[in-house]
Amino acid sequence: MRAKSLSFRLLIAEGLVLLVFFALVAVVLEQGFRDSAEKALQERLQIQIYSLLAAAELDNTGDLLMPPSLPEPRFETPGSGLYGFIQQVQTQKKTIWRSPSAIGLDVISPAGLSAGNFAFLFDKQRRYALHYDVVWQTVNGTQREYIVTVEEDARFVSDQVEQLQKTLRLWLLAIGIALISIQFALLRWSLAPLRSIAKDLAAIEQGQKTHLDGQYPSELQGLVGNLNAFISIERAHLERYRNNLADLAHSLKTPLAILRGCLESFNAATVKEQISRMDEIVEYQLHRAAAKGEQKAIKTVDLSVIINKITASLNKVYIDKNINFDINIPDACLIYCEEGDLYEIVGNLMDNACKWCRQEVKVSIYLKQRKARRDFSVLLEIEDDGPGIPVGKFNEILKRGVRADENINGHGIGMTVVYELIGLLNGKLEGGKSDTLGGMRWSIYLP
Repeated sequence: MRAKSLSFRLLIAEGLVLLVFFALVAVVLEQGFRDSAEKALQERLQIQIYSLLAAAELDNTGDLLMPPSLPEPRFETPGSGLYGFIQQVQTQKKTIWRSPSAIGLDVISPAGLSAGNFAFLFDKQRRYALHYDVVWQTVNGTQREYIVTVEEDARFVSDQVEQLQKTLRLWLLAIGIALISIQFALLRWSLAPLRSIAKDLAAIEQGQKTHLDGQYPSELQGLVGNLNAFISIERAHLERYRNNLADLAHSLKTPLAILRGCLESFNAATVKEQISRMDEIVEYQLHRAAAKGEQKAIKTVDLSVIINKITASLNKVYIDKNINFDINIPDACLIYCEEGDLYEIVGNLMDNACKWCRQEVKVSIYLKQRKARRDFSVLLEIEDDGPGIPVGKFNEILKRGVRADENINGHGIGMTVVYELIGLLNGKLEGGKSDTLGGMRWSIYLP
């Protein structure tokens, strides 16, 4: 099954959250409105009770008399929804009066209602009823206790709640659609950098770009940097394989030609010598390719540790020169790069410095450097007090097979490997005269 897009997942999640939120809001508002409506109804019914009490009179015998017409016209209209009752407690709560609107209806008063108190109930006939217990005293001192009840149909409250529900749901639906539309637009805008990265990666896959070079948010800079480093490393590996194969093929031409000549006049010593030479060439090229080797995860390596290890090794190799190494590096300098590449770059440059120096070699690391309008994380400088490179020779030594001095042993490809690796890692290599030692200075900018 095809995976849903990130935008779709976020939109569904936010839609569910909004749905639950609006449902809770609707329930709370409806219940609050219902409570408010019932409270208002109770107050209206209390006013109606007071109006009935004001209209009622006691005759000389103590009987309760009600006028033929009441202040509230709804009491006189059958089925109006507003009903009035008066019960006498002394006669087992017998109804002694009911409003014309309550013809055929009965009332049930609550038990335990004391004089002077109200009871607001929702009865089984789906009517809201307010009961009031009152005690009257006649002229001759006789007391009469009555329960005055005013009821109103529940539809007057339910109609208001239903009207609120329709209005509330309409507005909540409109607000929900507006919020989801806004969320969709915000998601499209927020996820645009990810779509831009995907588009740039597709362009890199098609060969239209070499690395991710768009304007990405700061939160994605780490991802972009790692992807660019990974792309550069993979491209470096591919280019290295191509160069190694070309170097291997070129190096084997001469031994093969000699062996071909030995077919006519067999010379065991010559054959043995050329086979040994071919074995050395193969071993050398395999050693160069060893940086790739098995498929291992690329991770950060400590440049300072590598420099210290190489320095210790070169001290042993050039023990006769008694070289003074001036190492100015931090305790730790983590670089996202393959360890073999750093050994190749630093090892070749420091070995050349030791080979050409008189007695001084200086290695320095500077962090967070800017060069040619680009930001680099590390600047590595390797200097010596040797004669330096002759004028006009700098570009030549970066070519394959060219050496600064043909009298010095070497393959003439060390600086080429360094130059190609730094270029493929999206770094920068610069050479010049050392201001402090007077010899050669190599500056390596690493991203």
